[in-house]
Amino acid sequence: MKIAVVGTGYVGLVTGTCLADSGSDVTCLDIDENKVASLRAGNIPIYEPGLEELVERNARVGRLRFTTDTNEAVAAAEIVFLAVGTPPTASGAADLTAIWSVVSSIAPHLAEDVIVITKSTVPVGTAAKIEHQLSEATGRVCHVASNPEFLKEGAAIEDFQRPDRVVVGVRTPEVAEKLRRLYSPFLRTERPFLVMSPESAEMTKYVANSLLATKISFINEVANLCERMEANVDDVRRGIGHDSRIGFSFLFPGVGYGGSCFPKDVQALSAMARDRSSELTILHAVHEANLAQKQVLGKKIADYFDGNLEGRRIALWGLAFKPRTDDIRDAPSLELLDALLAARAKIRVFDPEAMQNVQAKYGSALEYASSPLDAVTNADALAIVTEWGDFRRPDFKALKAAMASHVIFDGRNLFDSAEMLSNGFLYHSIGRSVVDGRLKEAGSG
Repeated sequence: MKIAVVGTGYVGLVTGTCLADSGSDVTCLDIDENKVASLRAGNIPIYEPGLEELVERNARVGRLRFTTDTNEAVAAAEIVFLAVGTPPTASGAADLTAIWSVVSSIAPHLAEDVIVITKSTVPVGTAAKIEHQLSEATGRVCHVASNPEFLKEGAAIEDFQRPDRVVVGVRTPEVAEKLRRLYSPFLRTERPFLVMSPESAEMTKYVANSLLATKISFINEVANLCERMEANVDDVRRGIGHDSRIGFSFLFPGVGYGGSCFPKDVQALSAMARDRSSELTILHAVHEANLAQKQVLGKKIADYFDGNLEGRRIALWGLAFKPRTDDIRDAPSLELLDALLAARAKIRVFDPEAMQNVQAKYGSALEYASSPLDAVTNADALAIVTEWGDFRRPDFKALKAAMASHVIFDGRNLFDSAEMLSNGFLYHSIGRSVVDGRLKEAGSG
């Protein structure tokens, strides 16, 4: 099939590349000339494992192209994916400025039987509005479908090529069948192809992310309570996770969620509900709990140093909002960095992929280390914010020798508390009480 993908951000680039890799003829369109030139040269603007190799291979054989020319991308396309950004407004609602701009720009170039698909996360009812706008612009009925993405940063290629399910929102069986053929290479293991209305598909994306965010905020608040009641959240998590109705996914306590999806989608769904006089109070609580959780590690550090962090050397491991990405959007690390800088601490940071993005934001306000061990040299404390595999098995003897003071604040519970104490570290984690330097755990095993 001939495919056009409008937007070469995270979703657009992964979508276009994976479709090309399955045999489709794909042209990716973007208005940013520098970005397009960079992509043509083989330079990938984001870090996503496996993506660079797929782009290079499919561009080399001619199945994947990049352009700024709308007619070149769209005129011959059977399917046009819209994959542009929908950032939050001040109210939390999705900003559809880019969507409407793209719809206006592609309308004069669309083939008669083309299917336009929203891949961007958009409010419920957007597909219907696009359909109306295109029909007015072209004078004919235009097929508009919704096909929400469920990609996890750091595992996006795997998620696209081996999806849990494919959701399409369509008006006609013919459009559904064409999309089934498009996705058939990715459904060979009998994963479900779910057909519904565009409105239901649009809602599905928001509800999925909001429910996952709810699980994260819930276990984080439970972890905070465990600390105050001398319980161990790891034991509690095991105790509930083996209940098949609950499971273990997204029940790992930490310092809050970030990234481009959960914060935005929770607020957008809340805003949609408010607009229809149907307040989703639980989502308001989820959002507020997450904002509070991002402050937890900073408060632990400040309390340990009796509120006086001026001149203290704090090492930070992990800057990206999650491992296997360089994305720092809404990352918990930024909240901690801002708090430490406001307290006049001296901060030395390390992340395997996100250093450049953080340096672009903070410049010389931070020191940038070449390795995890380099980051902790002469540090008064270490804070762990992202659970990169690089941090899971450090040389504790070398770590202890490098640090000026042997205290660790682990926002991701990477280590066993008893082992850390036996190695001579004062270890503060999430949901596991530390009192007078000695761990108190309920039934750890």
